[in-house]
Amino acid sequence: MKKLWQMLTKPSSKYSILALVLVGIGITLAGVLTVHKSFEFASQTEFCTSCHTMQQNYEEYKQSIHFKNASGVRAECVDCHQPKDLPGAIQRKLGAWKDVYHHFVTGKIDTPEKLEEHRLELAQVVWDRMKSQNSKTCKSCHSYDAMDHSKQSAKAAFEMNKAAAEDMNCIECHKGIAHELPNMAGGFQKDYQELQATATTQGAAAEVLYSLGEKDLYATADAKSKADGKLLPASQVKVIERKDGMLKVQIDGWLEKSGKGRVMTEYMGKRVFKATIRGEVKATEQILEEQTDSATNIVWQHVSVQAWITPDDMLDNIQPIWNYAEDMYGATCNACHAAPAPGHFTANGWISSLNAMSAYYRLSKTEERTLLKYLQNHGSDTGGAGHH
Repeated sequence: MKKLWQMLTKPSSKYSILALVLVGIGITLAGVLTVHKSFEFASQTEFCTSCHTMQQNYEEYKQSIHFKNASGVRAECVDCHQPKDLPGAIQRKLGAWKDVYHHFVTGKIDTPEKLEEHRLELAQVVWDRMKSQNSKTCKSCHSYDAMDHSKQSAKAAFEMNKAAAEDMNCIECHKGIAHELPNMAGGFQKDYQELQATATTQGAAAEVLYSLGEKDLYATADAKSKADGKLLPASQVKVIERKDGMLKVQIDGWLEKSGKGRVMTEYMGKRVFKATIRGEVKATEQILEEQTDSATNIVWQHVSVQAWITPDDMLDNIQPIWNYAEDMYGATCNACHAAPAPGHFTANGWISSLNAMSAYYRLSKTEERTLLKYLQNHGSDTGGAGHH
């Protein structure tokens, strides 16, 4: 170690200090040039798409406006996926080791079928990264300050003015701009299946339960009898008896006095539907109180009914259902644009707002009712924090 230290700290007897300095400069320049050229080579679209696992992404990109457009300006792979600053570029290159690992070792997306299976997961990684960087790769080309809103459509100008005022993250509204959108339902549908599995044990002992999906209401403890109503998703009930594998429950809600009295709501004057009742279940109705909605002068009755339900798909906590619905909202309404926060609309306002968006998502009727219930219970006039 002593000899090594002397060699490193004392001038060479064979070469002058100037020669050593020049050699050091030459090695440094060669190193810098090598790194620069390596970055340059590894930043070409041809390099990015040289692996067969990138071919499908490449074909999707070639169909996008980033590849071919009226202005003839093309955004290459690195323009979207690699920051322009050196620290950001280095970090992105170092992070790409995962792609190499999965390409050569795991074969995670080495077939079109595997790519579709993992498309949502892969897309979410990119979206999260862009969000954490406030879409700085997008904004290196698209500057809010440089936009001429008079040349945009009225709708685009309205949205872009709002986005500029908030310096909004571009990826909030422009998912799928260069690649096909993944099937967004995969995540929240898996959550639903997991909740179903959990629900099989929760209904056994709890006194207060919440419906995960829609439930038939029966007048007797016989699930084979004719249903006399339906309990809607995310609705609270109180268990008052257990018999023959069935639950007798009490359901409290509001009915419009002048109506037919079949649709129970969570709140007076708000169309947050809880259950539909008829026949013998309707006959158990007890009026708890009567109030007049000052906003509409409509008289409402707070009532309680009793019915039998099966114990499946019932949870002892409402929060997991809200978490599932929140994921559904993000996966459907946030897929193409920045969806408003649940507190943006009133409970009744969410009915028309969600209906207007129904053409752009594919949800089952039960999923749609659960999503609406979540938005309404977190609306601007319901406290913004959910009911129950």
